[in-house]
Amino acid sequence: MIFKKILINKTTLKNRIVISPMCQYSAVKGLPTSWHFSHYGKLASSGAGLLMIESTSVNKTGRITHSDLGLYNNTQERKFVELKKYLNKISDILIGIQISHSGRKGSTFLPWEKHNSPLIKKNCAWETVAPSKIQKDKKFPIPKEMSKKDIFDLIRDFKNTTLRCKKIGFDCLEVHMAHGYLLHQFFSPISNRRKDEYGGSLVNRIFLLKKIAKEVRNAWPKDKILGARITGTDHLKDGITLKESIYLTKILKKIGFDYVCVSSGGILTKTNLKFRPGFRVEICKKIKQNAKIITRVSGLITTPEQANKILKKKSADLVALGRIFLSDPMWVYKAAKKFKKQNIPKQYIRAF
Repeated sequence: MIFKKILINKTTLKNRIVISPMCQYSAVKGLPTSWHFSHYGKLASSGAGLLMIESTSVNKTGRITHSDLGLYNNTQERKFVELKKYLNKISDILIGIQISHSGRKGSTFLPWEKHNSPLIKKNCAWETVAPSKIQKDKKFPIPKEMSKKDIFDLIRDFKNTTLRCKKIGFDCLEVHMAHGYLLHQFFSPISNRRKDEYGGSLVNRIFLLKKIAKEVRNAWPKDKILGARITGTDHLKDGITLKESIYLTKILKKIGFDYVCVSSGGILTKTNLKFRPGFRVEICKKIKQNAKIITRVSGLITTPEQANKILKKKSADLVALGRIFLSDPMWVYKAAKKFKKQNIPKQYIRAF
């Protein structure tokens, strides 16, 4: 199953394996660096069907760290064009990009400096924004509650970054609505206590997500893949429920999104999430069955047998793998040998 082609919109993926967007925290002023050319060059040669470029901010405030990728000015756009051309020269893999805004999770140290810790003023901290003045946790600063103008500007920034992605020529665009970032913060009652049309009821909490989704859909080519990473559940008593996530997914499908990638957790530093192999598969399956949309699943999926089983049981249409590709870039080719599929490059055959 993992080597079965899939048609999404008008684009065919040669297999069902997607390389997850994985933040590298190695950009300079939002620009891809030599690290990104090397890193993505290796992943482009992996044999996967789709390579997703890491979460890329739609504006300066939306970064997680000072070393995040950004796509909100012409210099950044030109460097992304260079990266995309380089990857297309060395591989026929399809290239997607995930766009996002960190919200109250931004202005943090690099994870290998101080994990999950906010910057302090002398480290060039910036004021973060959120739907409400609620900290991510006790050690994080209180974010600025977004005004109507802030929200209008955010919608514009998502649209403008989408137009830049279109000019660069990416094959797939993914809007990040999960992992505790800004759009997730609006969706979740844990972080959204607004009293206006952007808070309160489920309809209100997804109002901004709908607006951004419509702007992105109108700006992105109709024949190219468009998706969203969503939160299936917050894993918290008063958080997002599966029923609410299904409702959001149906709205995205109606707007014209081609797929959702199902994630979970992240709205707080600690939730009731229990990590185990394929811990999001059942959530994904229920969203797929109820929303009738192409789904991608991630979360401790490490073996070809496990990925194959998920697809055979129709729990998802695509399987996203991340960290396993960092430790084993030959994962797809090893799976190809195991399942006797002939997609190993002739230059590598002697190794298998």
